[in-house]
Amino acid sequence: MGDLKQHSLIKAQERLRDQVGHALRAALIAGELRPGSVYSAPGLAAELGVSATPVREAMLDLAREGLVEPVRNKGFRITEVSERDLDQYTELRTMIEVPTVGRITKIATAEQLEALRPIAEEIVTSAREHNLIGYLEADRRFHLSLLALAGNDRLVETVGDLRKRSRLYGLTGLDEAGKLVSSAEEHIELLDLMLTGDSDAAEACMQRHLGHVRSLWAQGRDEPVGRIPGGLGSGI
Repeated sequence: MGDLKQHSLIKAQERLRDQVGHALRAALIAGELRPGSVYSAPGLAAELGVSATPVREAMLDLAREGLVEPVRNKGFRITEVSERDLDQYTELRTMIEVPTVGRITKIATAEQLEALRPIAEEIVTSAREHNLIGYLEADRRFHLSLLALAGNDRLVETVGDLRKRSRLYGLTGLDEAGKLVSSAEEHIELLDLMLTGDSDAAEACMQRHLGHVRSLWAQGRDEPVGRIPGGLGSGI
C-alpha cells in the first residue's frame, strides 16, 4: 500500500506542475510576463502561492517548448521574438499552409471538413467570451487537424513548431478591443469555402487569415505590459 501512496503523491505533484504551467502560459499570453525579462522560480512561486519545485518543473517544460530559456543562478528568461522572426515564421507558414489548404479542398470529404466545424465555432465562442487560453488552444487544434487531412505527419509537426515559436504575447489588450473575434470568424469562412470545392478561394482566405494573424502579432507587441497580478494562480 505504501507504493500506492507514493504513486498518488507523484500524480498529485505532476498535476500541480501542469496547473502551474497552465497559469504561466496564461501570464505569457496576457503579457504579464515580459519577453526578455528574467524570473526566478521562488519569485514566481510566491506570486502563485506554491513551492518553488513545481514552478521550476513547469518552467523546464516551457523551456522545452521554446517559451523560456534557463539563466544560470538566476531563473528563466522569457524568450523574445523579433519582428524579423515573425515575418519569417509567417512566410514559412504561408508557403506551407496556403497550398496545402488548396490541396485538401480537392481531396477532403464533406464529412471530414464538417467534423472541424465544432472546433471553428469553439474558436469564435472563446474569442467572444474573452477566453484567451481556450481561443489559442482551439485555434491550434483547428489548424493542425485541418492540415492533418493532407496525410503528412511531418508537415503538421513543422507547422506546430512554427506556431509555438511565433506565439502571441499581450493578447489581453487585443481581446478587450474586440480584435480577436474577426480573426476567429475567418475559420468558419475558410471551412465554408472549402466545402464549396473552390480551392483558389480557400487559398486566398488562408493567405488573408495568416496576414491578419501577423497584424495581430504586431498589435499585441505594442500593448502595455503589466506586472503579474496576485490572481495569476487562481486556477491552481
